[in-house]
Amino acid sequence: MEDNHVFELTPTRRLALILGGFLSILLIPLIAMQFTDEVQWSVFDFIVAGVLLSGTGVTLELLLRKFKTFKTRFIAGAVLFIIFFLIWAELAVGIFGTPFAGN
Repeated sequence: MEDNHVFELTPTRRLALILGGFLSILLIPLIAMQFTDEVQWSVFDFIVAGVLLSGTGVTLELLLRKFKTFKTRFIAGAVLFIIFFLIWAELAVGIFGTPFAGN
């Protein structure tokens, strides 16, 4: 019996999914801006979010290529996402009080 590798997630496919995911996330505020005045993003906001999301996605792909075991991939990915969410929260509301704070 032949192995079916149609659904095998190659690094190239994985990177395409990651980048497609970040573009999909950026569509959410863009669509919300069409229906409500509560979401008011400028072009700069989209650029910052795009850089942060794509940087995180590409870094995740590099980590997945570097680490081979599930345990090391999980730990590296968890650390990456914690850093991502801390940066995102700082830019949004300023939890650390840096000059980049959003409030």
